[in-house]
Amino acid sequence: MDIKQMRYFLAVAQEGHFGRAAERLNMAQPPLTRHIHALEAQLGTALFVRTPKGATLTAAGQTLLAEVPNILSLTRRAEEQTRLAGDGYIGRLDVGIFSSGILDVIPRLLADFHTERPEVKIGLHNLSKMEQIAALRERRIAIGFNRLIPDEPDLVVDWIHREPFLVALYEGHPLCKRASLTLADLDNERMILYPNAPVPGLAEEVAAAFRAEGVTLRVEQEVEDVVTSIALVASRFGVCVTTESAANLRLPGVVYRPLKSQRLRSIELNCMYRRDDDSPILAAFLALMRASRTRRHSRPM
Repeated sequence: MDIKQMRYFLAVAQEGHFGRAAERLNMAQPPLTRHIHALEAQLGTALFVRTPKGATLTAAGQTLLAEVPNILSLTRRAEEQTRLAGDGYIGRLDVGIFSSGILDVIPRLLADFHTERPEVKIGLHNLSKMEQIAALRERRIAIGFNRLIPDEPDLVVDWIHREPFLVALYEGHPLCKRASLTLADLDNERMILYPNAPVPGLAEEVAAAFRAEGVTLRVEQEVEDVVTSIALVASRFGVCVTTESAANLRLPGVVYRPLKSQRLRSIELNCMYRRDDDSPILAAFLALMRASRTRRHSRPM
């Protein structure tokens, strides 16, 4: 049986009359009769008893009637779910994140996407930059967020947000008295750098800026992530050049001051995804991300 035959059978069974069923189906009666005859021949049994008043179900017809509505309901659900998946309204989005990336923009983007498409399951994976690149190629994630991403021919890199640099100081440090700081103010200060990763990142950007401005960089600690770095500042191990989003940590004993530097003016938060990924869920997320970016950066300063 095909779906059309089941719909024709159900109409006749419910109407009890070939003529009324044909009207309901917006078709002529003879083709409907032929379809029912073909179905009976295919099943090898009569489904209706034709009477002067119409048609009544045989025992075989009653058995089929008990099943057909459920089959048609499942078919409609399958069609609907397929359309939703094709439009990116159901499915899964696996996302690669990193420590400081979850302090501001990314959670809001993911929350907005969840509100817009609540049936899409969002999977979060805390991965380093190189781990994200590997996970993208292995199709374990669909999109990754990071900074200072290297050029890769099979990946697309897009920017999400630009944020200024800050200096994190511990309370009582003499530099807390200043409204803003320069790298020269940090000459020979005990510095905490992050991340201590094998690929270029924020630590290398800070070190290069110190060299470019002829300022002595005194490295006290090198750590993996922003949370550890700011926690060490709070414990008075030293001070740290970080990004604006780190101020959302609000650890007690930490004071933030803007950094005024020609080289360290702002840093981009980026996303990366496979160039050949045609997933409708990814396309929907990227559209939301770009619309959000436009709104943020079109606001008057």
